[in-house]
Amino acid sequence: MNQQVIGKYRWTICALLFFATTVNYLDRQVLSLLAPALSKEFGWTNTDYANITAVFQFGYAISMLFAGRFIDAIGTKRAFIIAVAVWSLGAMMHAFSVPIGGVLVALGIGLPVSVVGFMASRAVLALGEAANFPAAIKATAEYFPKKERSFATGIFNSGANIGAILAPLTVPWIAVTWGWQMAFIAIGAVGFLWIVLWVIFYDTPERQRRLGAAELAYIDSDREPEAPPQGAKVSWFRLFGYRQTWAFAMGKFLTDGVWWFYLFWLPKYLSSQY
Repeated sequence: MNQQVIGKYRWTICALLFFATTVNYLDRQVLSLLAPALSKEFGWTNTDYANITAVFQFGYAISMLFAGRFIDAIGTKRAFIIAVAVWSLGAMMHAFSVPIGGVLVALGIGLPVSVVGFMASRAVLALGEAANFPAAIKATAEYFPKKERSFATGIFNSGANIGAILAPLTVPWIAVTWGWQMAFIAIGAVGFLWIVLWVIFYDTPERQRRLGAAELAYIDSDREPEAPPQGAKVSWFRLFGYRQTWAFAMGKFLTDGVWWFYLFWLPKYLSSQY
């Protein structure tokens, strides 16, 4: 069927998912790009910086376990709004890490004020960012037939790479021009612009007024009716019995270490070496 006849609104949703993923990676990279300067300003050791980044990684991993269920419970639209709002606030919190850390240290946390403040900000950032990919995948399943989902997923997932490219082009300039605090605030604020666009342009396909009848029929053309639940729920531990689980886990294990090094440690490495 001709694309002009079908309609193309589903690609608007894909563009929003791409935008969200780009912002997701912009926000998580601000700290690493400013790490050399912040380490000098606050006297951080590599261990201090490692502790700060580890909070994000552990928080992200744990939050991912619950993000999908949260999205299923309240729906893609509201869940995505909450997730982006949380991670945008977390990104902006970095600018106020010193006063935040002062409050937490006063409560008895025995770490330097700046380290504690940045750890708290990274935890909030991780909590929100963990929902991005589960929500984007669910939105893709809602708006695309099976034969287009891989292509749409590839498009929005490329936002991670675009964010990784845009961050070093924008963050240092903002920091030099207006200070490191403004770098966190300005990049974090972009998420709230995305929320406005999401509220305007997203709704479930069945309720979407901008979606034509032909495109809705195309989206549903290979959708199978949901089967009623039968028997006991499948335990998570049963997943370890599938080869696909181990193949995916091993792939992530072998590649993510390199990816996270580039995201969080490359600027500090280059600064120390050159």
